[in-house]
Amino acid sequence: MTSAIPATKPIARQFAEPSHYWYARCKLATDPLYAAVGDALRETIAPLLDLGCGIGLLAHTLRARGFAGSYAGIDNDANKIAAARAAAEHADLDDVRFACVDLTRETFPAHRGSVALLDVLQYLPPQAADELIERAAACIVPGARLVIRSGLDDADARTRFTRAMDVFSRGIGWMNTAPKRYPTRAGLEALLARCGLSASFAPLSGRLPFNNWLIVAERG
Repeated sequence: MTSAIPATKPIARQFAEPSHYWYARCKLATDPLYAAVGDALRETIAPLLDLGCGIGLLAHTLRARGFAGSYAGIDNDANKIAAARAAAEHADLDDVRFACVDLTRETFPAHRGSVALLDVLQYLPPQAADELIERAAACIVPGARLVIRSGLDDADARTRFTRAMDVFSRGIGWMNTAPKRYPTRAGLEALLARCGLSASFAPLSGRLPFNNWLIVAERG
């Protein structure tokens, strides 16, 4: 069982834009993701690269839980990166940085340590998603972890609800692309194994009817 995120309201107050404030309040109150990632990284201080970091909520929750490794967040949405930088500066987060990077057009950043890929894979074409996992896996050193949260394609009602909400996020402009494909568990396990990583899978939907899973992979 994951432990709770501390100081939910103070984290949300770091965001000046009202829509970001309420988004943070709702996400931290209802989504078990951040506590789960904190638990997955609890025993490591390896530098963390957060791919698709959005407004940077993970940086705040990890620091609130005592994670001491350096944090770098990248996203292809310039507005979200601007909000992430402003909130991190307002909160005086140490050793945290953000950059606007489109990995479909720019070089993958040099990194050795842990990598977070949270709610990203479904927005990429299949080949691009697999290549991103391979590049992320190449960053993982002993003692570091690759942490993925993704919907899985189980062809059930939960998968359909997950897709509908991702389409809705695109429709209201929160995401700048629509979902393309959800990976299968077998496909992810095989790909991670080819990359030299062993992975554990755990359901992570909280109280909502998503088909979200947390995948934590380590080298050997």
